[in-house]
Amino acid sequence: MSGPASLYPPITPYASGLLETDGVHRIYWETSGNPAGIPVLFVHGGPGAGTSANQRRFFDPARYRIVLFDQRGCGRSTPHGELADNTTPHLIADMEALRDELDVASWLVFGGSWGSTLALAYAQAHPERCRGLVLRGIFLCRPQEIDWFLYGIRSFFPEAQRQLAEFIPEDERDDLLVAYHRRLVDPDPAVHRPAAWQWATFEASCSTLLPSAELVAAFGSERTALSLSRIEAHYFVNGIFLPDDSLLANVARIRHIPALIVQGRYDAVCPITSADDLARAWPEAHYQVVPDAGHSAFEPGIARALVAACDRFAATGALI
Repeated sequence: MSGPASLYPPITPYASGLLETDGVHRIYWETSGNPAGIPVLFVHGGPGAGTSANQRRFFDPARYRIVLFDQRGCGRSTPHGELADNTTPHLIADMEALRDELDVASWLVFGGSWGSTLALAYAQAHPERCRGLVLRGIFLCRPQEIDWFLYGIRSFFPEAQRQLAEFIPEDERDDLLVAYHRRLVDPDPAVHRPAAWQWATFEASCSTLLPSAELVAAFGSERTALSLSRIEAHYFVNGIFLPDDSLLANVARIRHIPALIVQGRYDAVCPITSADDLARAWPEAHYQVVPDAGHSAFEPGIARALVAACDRFAATGALI
């Protein structure tokens, strides 16, 4: 995607590599911008979406050392679509291993959607490693949020939700998550590929305030669709491998960290109620509602807010 005008110009990484783990996974990482700049870790969404070149552009390359990584099983990490040893604690451990690999003492952590989930979980596990948190499109992975994503979203996107549901035989539609998960983990491409395309294009169709054929096409590509849908379903059926409601319950661990919450008013994928709940539990965080935006980080108003916040942090060390 080309990205809104508020983003910095495209840049290329000056270093990249594959981080080894104790198991089969190898984690792709890259660094761009200023090698002596403020370290910032971009935490992508999904889970399973992977990173893209435009995600480097939220940060001033003269002032930031920009770190992107593909979480287990997606993007340029290998093996693609792998679910073994793919849990939230594993991802947190990967982030810490990458920090150590890159010799970073602490960094600004930036994440949206599932990236906000993982950023919160990482910060609560390692608060001393976080200079600040920039969070967008808050997702706390509570049962009501997953139910909204698969069913309640029809209040705004009935056509997309109907297509998602009607792909599944009628006698299985009372539990779309289980029905899709069963198909997505099936080793037969004739079973998992069409299910992956349905799930991924449904999510893309609901992610922007105005329709984006470009985003639907990107999510619907065979590689992205498989990792996004399979890994999302894997995490959702397992309650993201964390205790129920733990992200809100443990906010006290991170209330001292400078933080910004940016939320699109009309975010249908991660509705504003979750951001509101987080902001109420964390009054020290600055909470900014973008009045004319949906879910995507590349919505013009959201992109402007995120870039402005990172510019502010680089200049002052504060997010407000």
